[in-house]
Amino acid sequence: MQLILPLRRIALGLLLLCLSVFGSFAQNSVPRGWHLLSEAKDSVYGINLAQAYQFLKEKNRKSKPVVVAVLDSGVDTTHEDLKNILWHNPKEIPHNGRDDDGDGLTDDVYGWNFIGGRDGANFKNSSAERTRVYHRFRSEFEGKVVDTTAMTPDQKYQYRMWTKAVSEFNLSPEEQEQLMFIEKAANALKKHSTVLKDEMGEPDFSDESLEPYQPKTKEGREAKFAYLTLTKMMGIEPEEKNSSTLSQIDEYIQSKKDILEAKDKPYHDYRADIIRDNYTDINDRYYGNGDVMGPGPVHGTHVSGIIGAQRDNGKGMDGVADNVQIMMLRVVPDGDEYDKDIALGIFYAVDHGARVINMSFGKAFSPEKRWVDSAVRYAEMKDVLIVHAAGNDGENIDEKENYPSPSFVNSPYHASNFITVGASSDPKISGSVVANFSNYGKESVDIFAPGTKIWSTLPGGHEYGNLQGTSMAAPVVTGVAALIRSYFPDLTAQQVKEAIEKSASVPDPSFPVIKPGTKDEMVPFSTLCRSGGIIDAGGAIALAAAMQPPAKKTETLPKTSFKNINPKQ
Repeated sequence: MQLILPLRRIALGLLLLCLSVFGSFAQNSVPRGWHLLSEAKDSVYGINLAQAYQFLKEKNRKSKPVVVAVLDSGVDTTHEDLKNILWHNPKEIPHNGRDDDGDGLTDDVYGWNFIGGRDGANFKNSSAERTRVYHRFRSEFEGKVVDTTAMTPDQKYQYRMWTKAVSEFNLSPEEQEQLMFIEKAANALKKHSTVLKDEMGEPDFSDESLEPYQPKTKEGREAKFAYLTLTKMMGIEPEEKNSSTLSQIDEYIQSKKDILEAKDKPYHDYRADIIRDNYTDINDRYYGNGDVMGPGPVHGTHVSGIIGAQRDNGKGMDGVADNVQIMMLRVVPDGDEYDKDIALGIFYAVDHGARVINMSFGKAFSPEKRWVDSAVRYAEMKDVLIVHAAGNDGENIDEKENYPSPSFVNSPYHASNFITVGASSDPKISGSVVANFSNYGKESVDIFAPGTKIWSTLPGGHEYGNLQGTSMAAPVVTGVAALIRSYFPDLTAQQVKEAIEKSASVPDPSFPVIKPGTKDEMVPFSTLCRSGGIIDAGGAIALAAAMQPPAKKTETLPKTSFKNINPKQ
């Protein structure tokens, strides 16, 4: 899963602080919902959404409801800005304990929870896929003479996954030194936080509440200065609570320690405890439950709000699309998601009417990619568009693997219904129009969209806040795709993708673009993604309006579906 707060940047911020180098992480103010605005009118690099709606109004276009499937961690079904736009399974009677629509799942009212047990229990934590791959194939490959020429293509692929896992279990001496360095800095941050909590008499505080506070002691003044300096350097949002910041730093440190320990310390299989499916059998698919909120719906709630939070209702924020129904498919735990759940989630979404699927997650290993490929191909044949986050590692994913992907395993096939999204920013936020944490790739990333300081819904019924990541950029694109499919329902998924990419707003070539993952290396935006720019909702709607829907034709669709899965299809 792509974490909400890009932890590589936390590491960089801690490193810079300890070196007493003040970086360019301080954030100037931009309006809430800046991602919806335009550079021309509002002087921020948003998506120009007002122009899209103005065009639709002038052309007197009418919308149709569009179902958008969100494969994520869960959603707050009670939220004031979401409860009216959630999808309801039209054939399922809520809470009657029956499978009314005959899909094999009981009470799938808002979607389905693939990381839960039949008894209603929920699966929250999972290990890294790298660890699962290593221990799964260890007895088969470790210490053995492996003849790859005698292997099937699938066996070769799994062997490659295993050897990659082995190679990534060790931290370099430099990484180990940095880890020690970060631990010391993190301990100092915790000390300052403790001092401030005692002085303020508050268990939680944010930069926003700390700024005006006047400490009564010298120790408090020093703690305030040190804490604020660090959080500004790391680019922590002013609204971010100290407890959340410290928790995610601890998670980063623990993830690095896990790499050192995982070879000799088998992971705990939480899935076996709760889900109890035969994971190696894709046809063992009737597991899970109807609880789409789950124990950790922060990420999914925020993503859902970006796509379609109820517009013009006088509450917290407006989503991109104005006539969507959000179908929640809970498939993302704290840790790496499972290929089986992703594949089944896609099959479910397609079979239950989704026209766009948002996938704000990713990982570097995908041992059952053929299952996911089969589901992506099924979506393609059923004219369903998939939007995927590029990842938050500041890496070139033309060179470094990032899954899911539109390129099929052991095949030259490349899905035509798949958009991969990097995260853009605004110079007033990060000093560049590209988010430093975003993955990129001239061939592998299709377009960029705002992904820093994005204001959206959070769990709690009426809560809102800023999060960042390509996880936030993908739903911006999903929202625009849903808008197109709502007002131009006869266009194909490929035409929607074309309208989005060909209308991308390309920043002035003279404007400096900092290459993600670097401090100040300048590159042309055109080298970072296929479209060479940022999504422009106004341009995309205008281009979609000029497109001619294809002539209706009868196609032989694959027999694969949620109820009849053939992973070789």
